[in-house]
Amino acid sequence: MKRIAVVVVLGVVAALMPASAAAATQVKVLQLNICHSGLAGCFTGDRVMARAKEVIGEAKPQVLSVNEACSGDVEPLRQAMGAAKTRFVAAQRSDGSPVKCENGQDYGNAILVAEALAGTTGASGRYSAQDSGNEKRVWACLSGGKVTACTTHLSAKDGTTALAQCEELMGHAADYAKQAPTVVSGDMNLKYRGSPNVQDCNRTGFYRKGDGDLQHVFATTSLGFVSGTKFDMKGTTDHPGWLVTTSLSR
Repeated sequence: MKRIAVVVVLGVVAALMPASAAAATQVKVLQLNICHSGLAGCFTGDRVMARAKEVIGEAKPQVLSVNEACSGDVEPLRQAMGAAKTRFVAAQRSDGSPVKCENGQDYGNAILVAEALAGTTGASGRYSAQDSGNEKRVWACLSGGKVTACTTHLSAKDGTTALAQCEELMGHAADYAKQAPTVVSGDMNLKYRGSPNVQDCNRTGFYRKGDGDLQHVFATTSLGFVSGTKFDMKGTTDHPGWLVTTSLSR
């Protein structure tokens, strides 16, 4: 009789569990800097695309952030990821024209979000703060869905400029977060506890997880942190793959 009572009580407890706990799903955010322009010293040819596809297959991300990509890289990476919405933004020259890869395609950043979570509203922009280099840095976001996701690649020449750019993008992210859980991922060219400190651009309601170097993922606290995992890119680029696994409870 006592054993039956315990089973009944456990059944009642399970029935009373919050629906949000049962509905929690993982959202994996994968950050890649593939150095595929053909212009930088870290370029290794198309080997990086093959490795990126392998990592995507292993990580199975719902959000994919890609820096130093060519516009033609987006569709092959989307195919490796599966059904997803995409947004690509080209870095700019001073006159507003796009920076080009060696192969003639536009050079920049891409954000991809699994269709089950993605909205259809894309936004992008050029930062107010820029360094003296020829490449003017930009950001891109996909919003309007269950999750909003943004990507960027910040100034490599000047840390103060990179921090100002980070602060500007996190301002946009804070606005997006009023509507949906939000992630910001990219090569920030800033380190945790560095000078400047990447943590200084964080916002209330967000947390940050970095790869121990220059790549970081910021996420709203509604996307609970589960784990962080580095992927060896096997010499195809100068950054590891950085995967942050979160839990979406609504």
